[in-house]
Amino acid sequence: MLVGAGKMGGAMLAGWLDAGLDPAATTVIDPAPSEAMTRLCAERGVALNPQSPAPAAVMVLAIKPQGLDAAAPDLDRLIGPETLLVSVLAGKTVANLRGRLPAAQAVVRAMPNLPASIGRGATGAFANHKVTPGGRASADALLSAAGTVAWLDDEDAVDAVTAVSGSGPAYVFLMVETLAEAGVAAGLPPDVAGRLARATVAGAGALLDADPAEAGALRQAVTSPGGTTAAALSVLMAEDGLAPLMRRAVAAAKRRAGELSG
Repeated sequence: MLVGAGKMGGAMLAGWLDAGLDPAATTVIDPAPSEAMTRLCAERGVALNPQSPAPAAVMVLAIKPQGLDAAAPDLDRLIGPETLLVSVLAGKTVANLRGRLPAAQAVVRAMPNLPASIGRGATGAFANHKVTPGGRASADALLSAAGTVAWLDDEDAVDAVTAVSGSGPAYVFLMVETLAEAGVAAGLPPDVAGRLARATVAGAGALLDADPAEAGALRQAVTSPGGTTAAALSVLMAEDGLAPLMRRAVAAAKRRAGELSG
């Protein structure tokens, strides 16, 4: 059962169906589904907002975090003693989820990111002590349909995952924006600078995915001593360069994730 079929929930559902999930065994609960979601469910034979849904074997909670309090009473009735709850709600801890959904016992807290919408997501996940090995395997299969999954031993690390990979795509998009702006400042037409910056970051990401070498090794491979890349990196790798800036950015995101808990 998928509860919440917005951008993230819808992306996960599409990935599950493409991976072979039985549509007849799938239920979607969403009070205001998009036209695209309504059409997808109709075309694939997925039950959308049935009148009397049975308790779920697995409930994936993908609603907006601020909507949890209002939705909790109705959702709690759909959780049975064997239900595995998989939550992708940012900032909502296992204790917080169980406080609002007291029927929930086995809980997986996961943090995917936007590239899950194209099957290239990065997800950090934590399972509480009630989750069985079989439950963890089920959660892993569902989350892996959207990309890479990294399991965490400590729930506190989920806030760090949120700061690194959950928010990380925005950092990369900002890099494209600023690289394009720098290209314009260096004399390129805006459309050319934008296309080159976008293609450069996308191509570098594809190379990272295809080449098993560490990112640092790839950086060194394209940096000739005394060359143009080395000149640029001397700025980016200075004491006040990209590394301390990124540490501050990730720390700010992690701190905010902690503030949103509860």
